[in-house]
Amino acid sequence: MTLGYYVYYRVAIDQAERAKRVVAALQQDVLALTGVRGRLLHRRDDPATWMEIYEGIADQRAFDASLAAAVDRCAFSSVLAAGSQRITEIFGPV
Repeated sequence: MTLGYYVYYRVAIDQAERAKRVVAALQQDVLALTGVRGRLLHRRDDPATWMEIYEGIADQRAFDASLAAAVDRCAFSSVLAAGSQRITEIFGPV
């Protein structure tokens, strides 16, 4: 069974361009560590709400550790909107 990770948060809209670079670096790091290519979307009716999607996760513990390390390395919190945080939801097949 593989899992899908859906990580959403709000970015500081005045930091959107910088946030794109930070997320690109984060996802490149995750790809190098896990072989999983992430995608980035924004909410259709709210451009400050972003979602990273990672699918095909076979080893949840290893992916959790790799994702957390990548988030720490890229200083991700510096692009979050005030009061926002990364929220992760994990889904599997029915």
